[in-house]
Parts: sequence; C-alpha cells; structure tokens
Amino acid sequence: MDVVIYHNPACGTSRNTLGLIRNTGIEPHVIEYLKCPPSRAMLEQLMVRAGLTLRQLIREKGTPYHELKLDDPELSYDQLMDAVTAHPILINRPLVVTPKGVRLCRPSETVLDLLPPQRGEFRKENGELVVTATGRRMATV
Repeated sequence: MDVVIYHNPACGTSRNTLGLIRNTGIEPHVIEYLKCPPSRAMLEQLMVRAGLTLRQLIREKGTPYHELKLDDPELSYDQLMDAVTAHPILINRPLVVTPKGVRLCRPSETVLDLLPPQRGEFRKENGELVVTATGRRMATV
C-alpha cells in the first residue's frame, strides 16, 4: 500500500501518526512539508479529498495566524490560500494519503481507518495505549 504523510517532525501528533503507519509494516513516503511544501494545486486537491474547508486546513497554534490577522472573516479564499502557501507552517498536520482516502489525522488514531491492521502494540509518545499487542484498537476517534 502506498502511503504519503505530510509530516512535521517537531509535532507529537505527526510523530505518533508516522509511528502508527510504520506499525503496520508500511514505510510511507514522508514529505516534510516545511522543507518541501505542497503546491497550491496539490494543497487544494488534498483539502478537497480530505473533505476539509480551507479554514479547517489552517493551523492557528504555533503559527503566525493571529499576526497575519487570518481570523478576519472578510478575507477571501485567495487571500487565505496565499497566506498558507507563503507560510506552510499554517498547514494543519499531519495529512495522510492512502488508497483509502486522505485525512487530517488529528488525533493520530484517525490514521487507523486508512491503514491495514497493526502488527503489534502501539503507544503514543505520552504512553497512551492505542493498539494492544493483539492489534485491538483501544482509542476511539
């Protein structure tokens, strides 16, 4: 199965999602979007396939969201998209692409719906059990 993750290694949710993907035995294509941001056209495609609005795709925490006054409801789609493409840190993460679909995987367990069964126990970095040793899913999304 071909899997792509738009990943930020500084983000715990992104690292947990990557861990869940790897726990299936799949080595995904990892795109560190801060180093290699998606084009505007690709970002729009991902957003549509994930069923997100542009505002849902924009991350506020730890970004220049407020500094750029992106909370202004009068901003047009193009103005918002221009800001996101100029500042890729504004892209919410992680976005995961599989043959089963595209999802914004927040919380990280969201990725389980896109993957084959897990191959063993998986705990988040905070120690929370997500999948048991027998592959049973503990957390609900």
